[in-house]
Parts: sequence; C-alpha cells; structure tokens
Amino acid sequence: MPSPVSHHSHIDEPSTWIKFTPKLCGTCNATCCKLPVEVTARDLIRMQYMDEFELEENPKTIAKRLKKEGVIEHFYPKKALFTLTRMANGDCLFLDKVTRRCTMYHQRPDTCRNHPRIGPRSGFCAYIGLTQ
Repeated sequence: MPSPVSHHSHIDEPSTWIKFTPKLCGTCNATCCKLPVEVTARDLIRMQYMDEFELEENPKTIAKRLKKEGVIEHFYPKKALFTLTRMANGDCLFLDKVTRRCTMYHQRPDTCRNHPRIGPRSGFCAYIGLTQ
C-alpha cells in the first residue's frame, strides 16, 4: 500500500523537506535518524553512557572513552558537543534495523526530542515513506 504522502525528500537538501505533522511518523522510514545527532553531557547521562560525577572530568577524556566504545564519532570542545556514531548506511547507532524505530526512545537526546521544531529546517522533516 503506498504511503499517504507521495513527496520524496532528500535528507541533504532541506529545501525538499515537507511541513511536519505528527501523522507522518507512522509511515516514515526514520529519515531523520540519518541526520548527525549532536548530544551534550546531560544527554549522555540520560542515555546512561556517563554518570553525574563525570561532569567534573575533562570532556576530552570522556570523548576518548566514548569513541573507543563506539558511541560517538566526534567531539567539539569549543561547544562541548558530541556527535553520535552512525552505522555504515548512515543510520543512527540506536535505530532498529527491522522496525526503523528508536531503541532508546525514552532516553533519546534533546536533539531528537526537539526535532523537527529545531533543526536544519525548523518545522519541516525529510520524510521518506516506508514504501518509497
């Protein structure tokens, strides 16, 4: 059965994204889960990759550990932001390959919680339906 939206977005071209409505999520192929996800130390605590007491440590040390564990790809010291690892196909590390749903939805980072209200094109999403 075709998706209710025939539009085909290109993730790298926000001008092709469509106006977000919550009903899109039910038929989406989790396209937004291919976008880079920047996280803070507080996000990493919620995700249980850091403890509160580590906030006093050098963030570069934490970044080194998390890179070694395969959780993050990059650390930006000036902004104190980490970027989560993505799989070879571009999917977020925490996206289930079969269901295309987040495996840590309740602990997801603020970037994901706020998307698409905040992001490359606020109020729009890179919707690509499951059947496209």
